[in-house]
Amino acid sequence: MTAEPIRSGGDRYDAETPARTGLLDVLSVSAMVIDIDGRIVFWTPQAEDLFGYTAQEALGQYAARLLIHPKHLQSVVRLFAEVLETGRSWAGAFPIRHKDGSSRLMEFRNMRLQDDLGDVYALGIAADHNLLQRVETDLALCERLINQSPIGLALLDPDLRYLLVNPALERIDGIPAEDHVGRRLREAMLLPDIDTIESALRQVLTTGTPLLDQYHVGRPPTDPDHEHAWSLSFYRLEDPGGRVLGAAASVVDVTERHRAAAEADRARRRLALIAEASTRVGTSLEVDRTALELADIAVPQLADVVAVDILDSALACRRSRRPDNGPELFRALALKAAHPTVALRAADPPGDVAAYEGDRLVTLCVHTGRPVLVRHVGEQDIPRIARDAEAGALLARAGVHSYLAVPLIAHGEVLGALDLKRTRNPLPFDEDDVILASELAGRAAVAIDNARWFQSVRNTALTLQRSLLPDHAPHHTGLELASRYQPAQATSEVGGDWYDVIPLTDDKTALVVGDVMGNGIDAAATMGRLRTATCAYADLDLEPGDVLRHLDKITCDLEHYIVTCLYAVYDPRTRQCRIANAGHMPPALAGPGHDPKLLELPPGAPLGVGGVAFETTTVELAPGDLLVLYTDGLVETRLHPIDDRLAVLLSFLDDPGRPLEELCDLLLYGLRHPDDHDDVALLIARTP
Repeated sequence: MTAEPIRSGGDRYDAETPARTGLLDVLSVSAMVIDIDGRIVFWTPQAEDLFGYTAQEALGQYAARLLIHPKHLQSVVRLFAEVLETGRSWAGAFPIRHKDGSSRLMEFRNMRLQDDLGDVYALGIAADHNLLQRVETDLALCERLINQSPIGLALLDPDLRYLLVNPALERIDGIPAEDHVGRRLREAMLLPDIDTIESALRQVLTTGTPLLDQYHVGRPPTDPDHEHAWSLSFYRLEDPGGRVLGAAASVVDVTERHRAAAEADRARRRLALIAEASTRVGTSLEVDRTALELADIAVPQLADVVAVDILDSALACRRSRRPDNGPELFRALALKAAHPTVALRAADPPGDVAAYEGDRLVTLCVHTGRPVLVRHVGEQDIPRIARDAEAGALLARAGVHSYLAVPLIAHGEVLGALDLKRTRNPLPFDEDDVILASELAGRAAVAIDNARWFQSVRNTALTLQRSLLPDHAPHHTGLELASRYQPAQATSEVGGDWYDVIPLTDDKTALVVGDVMGNGIDAAATMGRLRTATCAYADLDLEPGDVLRHLDKITCDLEHYIVTCLYAVYDPRTRQCRIANAGHMPPALAGPGHDPKLLELPPGAPLGVGGVAFETTTVELAPGDLLVLYTDGLVETRLHPIDDRLAVLLSFLDDPGRPLEELCDLLLYGLRHPDDHDDVALLIARTP
């Protein structure tokens, strides 16, 4: 602004016009100087804006006559005289007369001035009363909002030193407001990513673009044991002239939201884990595999080290006695770790049996049928977790800090325990983990229970099946023999496949392979009856077709059983093999000098259909020929055409001189899959 001259001892002074940068410019604060006679000797441009008179119009005029309404004139003259005589300043609101004739309320500050010559003047500073009130109201509102806001607020200079903080920020970072001022940001904001925060603030200072809702997580000094979360926003502060004053930072405590989101995410992951367990645990009727599936699903989502142990009495399907305080015999089924750890050496390897005393936590778990939780494992807890002192030292070395044992309960019976340990996961097990582990253990326990009873029944049926199969001598006149029986691996029970080698008169040998359609003990028993009948009819030296006709009558008397059978009689004197087929797979023939092939036999109807004739076919066997009899479980699958599978069978017979035992294994392992759904009977005969 350009100042008009002040008369002071004959000297004149001019002021330069600075940029509009401060609060005084916002308020448009004006100034005037009045000499002892009451004439205006100094008039600022702001005064022109405020009162309407230019400097040329105001300078030299009597201030009271120019600006004051006549009815207020005496009061103003009295105040003016009092200021000049006493030197006491006066402040207050007073109406003035604007150039346009209107009356306006102004806020005044008056004080006495004296120059170096001893002349006395009155300085009047004025601002629009209404504008000043609005600014004061805004400032008061801002102060209240800042001081009472739950949001932490801070002002920082361009060097990121604190200028001001509000009480909310004091509570957030635990540092008093006076201890903030003058300190750098990183000295008070103790967050692990402080470098990122400082970089963001400097970017805001440089570009002027605010950064909003920056998410940060840390542990404040006021609560170092728990994780908190804050939302930070940064703004650049400028004066009206655009000069950068610093930055403002707002800090909103979103810990509850963070924890709620974390808990919701944790719940989603737990539900996903349970859903995954429903598809991954119990996929087979094998106890060991089910236990391993349980261990796989629990690592690493639930624990770092997992063991699944079953009571030896439960595995043997023996009725368990009433729980007591004595030791228990456990069989280790599965062991899994999320990372290499010496804790694995402290556990019993799968398959081992170990006795745990009654004071061990895993024993307590199966005795009570309730979970055992040790949130924070101490030195006194290790001996109750480990099997012995050496294992305890390994667990301590591995850093086991939290432990959980959950019983495996199915149909009210405790089968064993799911043993969980945490080493790298810093969080201790909590009640939610107990619920999740119990849910997983419950699902797995039902599958283990089904598997152990299936294995028990299957072993019974398999024992019966094997007891009914022949224990023939390894040597028969004119024939070299090898055989195999392999039960199904993926069905609920064994089937009714069988083979037989029956010595006949005149050094002849009957070769039989059959398949009772069905499974379980009933099928095995039916197979035993048919095998006995076959031996009886074979002793009568009947034609193969006649033997099948008699067996067909017997099968018709059985309840809803259909049987396929291949009956052959080999005479070493004539080297002829007479064969009859009752709906069975064709035998394969291989030998030196000719390619393997399937014998073309009249297929015949299965036994049990009734009233069907069975034809007998004669086949010449040359020296070294192989005759391969088998049941359909060897070649049939759900994924491949039967013709392709029979071609694969013939491809394995390219070397008829191979040892028969080796050939049996080759056919079984080459054609069979571990999960095939049918059992197999295989009989191979070779002429010398």
